[in-house]
Amino acid sequence: MPISGRRRNKVKGVQFTIMVVGASGTGRTTFVNTLCETEVLQHKEIELPETAHFESGIKIKPSNVELEEDGIRIALTVVDTPGFGDNIDNEHAFQEIVNYLERQYDDILAEQSRIKRNPRFQDNRVHALLYFIPPTGHALREMDIELMRRLSPRVNVIPVIGKADSLTPKELKAFKKRIMEDIDFYEIPIYNFPYDVEEDDEDTVADNMELRALLPFAVVGSEEEMEIDGEPVRVRTYPWGIVEVDNPHHSDFVRLRSAILGSHLNDLKSITEDILYETYRTEKLSRSPDSNIRDSQILPSELATQSVRIKEEQLRREEEKLRDIEMRVQREINEKRQELMAKETALRNLESRITSQAGAGTLSF
Repeated sequence: MPISGRRRNKVKGVQFTIMVVGASGTGRTTFVNTLCETEVLQHKEIELPETAHFESGIKIKPSNVELEEDGIRIALTVVDTPGFGDNIDNEHAFQEIVNYLERQYDDILAEQSRIKRNPRFQDNRVHALLYFIPPTGHALREMDIELMRRLSPRVNVIPVIGKADSLTPKELKAFKKRIMEDIDFYEIPIYNFPYDVEEDDEDTVADNMELRALLPFAVVGSEEEMEIDGEPVRVRTYPWGIVEVDNPHHSDFVRLRSAILGSHLNDLKSITEDILYETYRTEKLSRSPDSNIRDSQILPSELATQSVRIKEEQLRREEEKLRDIEMRVQREINEKRQELMAKETALRNLESRITSQAGAGTLSF
């Protein structure tokens, strides 16, 4: 569902949160450090042989960094998920990520239900989730399909092929095609850069069509630089040559960065707030007390106040409707008053001209 007219808006000082999910070795850490141009995430230490078989489980770690994109300050939160995909059974990892996403929604729902809001409350809702697909060259794995299907109702999922330089251009093109065929076949609602040809301008439509054609983004990251033609360039060096991170012929990194931190930042935030969160809020508030969905995670105090929250929400919506009606009526009254004043002024001017003409006629007679 497109949010028209918002994609190109620029806002001074915005807060934005991304989550990065992918198994170890998919380039998740290097990508984040390349994106932020600083070491935000630390690389995983090499495990000792005697402890390599231990399953540590998933950890969810938010990190904050200040960026500036096209003169706009971005307070970026990166939520990393080390340990994902490392276990034989990843059901627990799936649920941990879903729980984290929903906790952020629960926090803001509780804040909105307060009579007196906390001015220092921080909105930690995740606006985009970059899911790193290993560059196998085959197709989506069952784990990839299951994760994206589960998370898409709660967050804007953007599929990414990590370490894309491990595939030849021909292999990469075929791999992208198979991934998108799987996404279409399993009806996974990823963030596909929505647009409306009737509502959006031609530039927005063309830009979104181009970005949609790049899905899944094939990215290469590097924390090393090489001087090329007197300019520092981020590269990956191989015996056969180099791969330039910021070269669109080598990687989709620049287009992805520009989209999530620039042209589509507002769209990702709008969809999160207006669609994904509102859907979750409606589900949560309308859930009956005897529902067995996530009962173990709902406190007794929450169950006791659900009906009150629903009533408060209904009242809030009615008050908003009344305010909108009052503003519209007041606006119409002001417009009519201005029209009447304009007509009165025109009438007085006409009477003055008639009186002047009549006086002139009498004098001449």
